[in-house]
Amino acid sequence: MIKKPELLVPAGSLEVLKTAVIYGADAVFIGGEAFGLRAKAKNFSKEEMAEGIKFAHDHGAKVHVTANILAHNYDLDGAREYFKELKELGPDALIIADPGMFQIAREICPEIEIHISTQANNTNYATCNFWYGLGAKRVVMARELSLREIKEIRENVPADKEIECFIHGAMCISYSGRCLLSNYFVGRDANRGACTHPCRWKYAVVEEKRPGVYLPVYENERGTFIFNSKDLCMVDHIPELVDAGIDSYKIEGRMKTALYVATVARTYRKAIDDFFESRAKYEANLGWYREEIAKCTYRHFSTGFYFGKPDEDSQVYDSNTYVNEYIYLGTVERADGNRAYIEQKNKFLVGDEIEIMKPSGDNVKVKVLSIQDEDGNEMESCPHSRQKLCITLSEPAKEYDILRVKGVNSTNAE
Repeated sequence: MIKKPELLVPAGSLEVLKTAVIYGADAVFIGGEAFGLRAKAKNFSKEEMAEGIKFAHDHGAKVHVTANILAHNYDLDGAREYFKELKELGPDALIIADPGMFQIAREICPEIEIHISTQANNTNYATCNFWYGLGAKRVVMARELSLREIKEIRENVPADKEIECFIHGAMCISYSGRCLLSNYFVGRDANRGACTHPCRWKYAVVEEKRPGVYLPVYENERGTFIFNSKDLCMVDHIPELVDAGIDSYKIEGRMKTALYVATVARTYRKAIDDFFESRAKYEANLGWYREEIAKCTYRHFSTGFYFGKPDEDSQVYDSNTYVNEYIYLGTVERADGNRAYIEQKNKFLVGDEIEIMKPSGDNVKVKVLSIQDEDGNEMESCPHSRQKLCITLSEPAKEYDILRVKGVNSTNAE
């Protein structure tokens, strides 16, 4: 019998971790305050990490912690102290790219699984077997591999050697995420967690004998974004992923909102479960998966390298913005009948038609009947983000339900 793959979902904060778990993640990957490759993510303090690990474990989910920087000499002493902290906290796995960091982790916390990050450029079965021989439980495949190559790797590694692959999210222009552009332009090292995403910027061409004359590479009147890849989306291809023998399906995006994480986790959770119930059920629900996955922010979709090398159709040439069909209003922190208590994320008004997004897969359309601030004062709207509000809805909500509103627009925000 084929084992159901793990659904591994990103979390950049404690709020998002809880959302990921409630909306279907089997495991979440997070970063601490150092040594992960998302320096601009909120990341977790020691106390938040302890709470997050407990919450996940109480709900039958796992927590993987990133420590996947490419370390310099001056990082190593701090790494030792960090791994000592993680030993106390007890996450389920560490995600590591650097052999030196691997060695330190094996020495200090050998009881914690080590997963080899995609940053290590894992492109063949010999590499997987190398890491297996050193004690790594799992290898995260480079995103530049096809499903045929991954299947061949699966056939040439031990059965208990786990393979993890990205199946959804942003695609990096550089091989396995190893990029020098950010460091070159602004001194912020993408390989140490400080990427400024210069691959999304607008570029021009300069001819050697005409210095200072910038020649735009036009695709339309707005110019071109020649490094701007479409986002990966494999929700239509669960059967092929299963056939390739992948153990863990990874979602990209530790800087994403709770709405994004809930939308993607819930959609892939249902797609995977439906397929393992019956292929006919999965195929019957393809339209629902496509419709739901398009409700989170995205930069158009492609299948990356899985079915061959990307061509010009895999790039976005006319914009660096995201499609954003739904606006995140907040997550229900507690509820009392039709009264829902939230920390507001975006503006909405009394009388607005909004939607309750439930972990079960249901979307319930409701009307906002009233809004009150923390002191019980009635409000017609809530223009200030992060206000604590009590809102009365036309239908009851529950803890962890997400409130969103349809509002088609584009945004640079992730």
